[in-house]
Amino acid sequence: MESITDLAQKIAQEKHPRKVDKVIQYGTAGFRTRAENLDHVMYRMGLLAVLRSKERKATIGVMITASHNPEEDNGVKLIDPHGEMLEASWEVHATHIANVPDDGLAESLRTLIQKENIDMSVEGYIYVAKDTRPSSSSLSQAVMDGVSALKTNAKDYGLLTTPQLHYMVTCKNTEGSYGTDTEEGYYQKLSSAFKLLHKNVSWTKYSPVTVVDAANGVGAVKLKEMQKYIGETLKITVYNDGSSGKLNLQCGADYVKVQQKGPIGCNADAGVKLVSFDGDADRIVFYFFDKDGKFHLLDGDKIATLVAGYLTNLVTQSGLKLKLGLVQTAYANGSSTKYIRQQLKIPVACVPTGVKHLHHKALEYDVGVYFEANGHGTVVFSDDAMNQVKKAASDESRPESERKGARNLSTVIDVINQTVGDAISDLLLVEIVLCVRDWSLEDWDKAYTDLPNRQLKVKVKDRTVIKTSDAERKADSPPGLQEAVDSLVEKYPSGRSFVRPSGTEDVVRVYAEAETQADADMLGYEVSVKVYELAGGVGDKPSPPAK
Repeated sequence: MESITDLAQKIAQEKHPRKVDKVIQYGTAGFRTRAENLDHVMYRMGLLAVLRSKERKATIGVMITASHNPEEDNGVKLIDPHGEMLEASWEVHATHIANVPDDGLAESLRTLIQKENIDMSVEGYIYVAKDTRPSSSSLSQAVMDGVSALKTNAKDYGLLTTPQLHYMVTCKNTEGSYGTDTEEGYYQKLSSAFKLLHKNVSWTKYSPVTVVDAANGVGAVKLKEMQKYIGETLKITVYNDGSSGKLNLQCGADYVKVQQKGPIGCNADAGVKLVSFDGDADRIVFYFFDKDGKFHLLDGDKIATLVAGYLTNLVTQSGLKLKLGLVQTAYANGSSTKYIRQQLKIPVACVPTGVKHLHHKALEYDVGVYFEANGHGTVVFSDDAMNQVKKAASDESRPESERKGARNLSTVIDVINQTVGDAISDLLLVEIVLCVRDWSLEDWDKAYTDLPNRQLKVKVKDRTVIKTSDAERKADSPPGLQEAVDSLVEKYPSGRSFVRPSGTEDVVRVYAEAETQADADMLGYEVSVKVYELAGGVGDKPSPPAK
């Protein structure tokens, strides 16, 4: 009799054969590559999701997306039971299962089942969703075929933002205590809390008018749905909504952050509040143009400081002794770190790039705020902190001012998608803080001034020659590279630079900052040249910045 793993292999060979020999790696954001090379990977991730579900005895999510990548790409990532990224040890399993030859798939599955001691009689369950890429529908079907091959049930949500699927998985595995695992439940929870906090607040400088560039992605669809629940509390206009234009092409949070300019279709007047999501709506950045037409970016660092300051005030008002901390990566602007430590007086931790590192570190605090500079981040609250807040909100032995602070803090928690960075949730959170403080974007921007910076990338033959330490701020190899970077940095006032390998392609990313934009540009260029020379650069040598 044919075993279930043999049957899974047979279906793979007949319907989803491996047609490419190139090894594909499960990185921080899962698998990402050209869509036409992913069919077999998607099928196998359906299989892997089932095994992970049975091993954890919980619902697992499978999201088909490539976030801020070009429309021609696609990808997949698995979501663990509490909305977190897939456990690192299973990233290794994912890479192996994705790359094993078709005729070795059954044996690899059996080996994994034995190694992880998986009881195949356990009922598994999978949640699947996709973004708006043209390739997503067929790739989603390949995942469903993988789930079916191992005789397991799945719920196909169709189109969702990535954070919404994280939310659904968490709701399911907490048996509803986190929320209801439906789109309506998501909109209801976030919008109800948002409107409650917005109520009875008067303002003179804050404006509820917000213009959102949705990167021609799934965020446009879902933000328009959220609008129905929010009503006139927030006056949102969505453009780059997918009706024309390609996903992430000259638009979206990543484009705005890296290019330091507005996206295509951005024709706003001075002072108008502008926002960009990325393609799957887990990143968000704010920006505006002043009366002289100058572009001002409020990125993840600015969001983190705004939110952390507001939450610190609420914790103080509530009278609770909660430990609040902020987590950054090396990409965080030096001015933001200085402001957090000296002005906000909040502890700051630095971790390697990647949301899983930030999220894990944030969990060490009662209230952990984390944002990458690219606008991907959220706030996490410990179970103990949430219980303390809830209890304080109704404790009549406390002064009314403390109870009010605790009630507001409790309501803010419901606006936040704690499972992962969520552009829609983060938009609502920032709007609340600006409204309560009666701040315009100009007021927010004045909190501190970013050091000018530049991000570049250098194509190399093999990115793994770059090895880093100290939260990616120091290059340990190749020999001589860090010394070269250090000597270049010394030439520039307030200079700082680091290099790190990309997690998805053979490029080395270069970050530089200095007191002037011209110095930041030149430092970035000079470091890029050293990377090219010492780390096996390919193609054209980096070009000097334009005068």
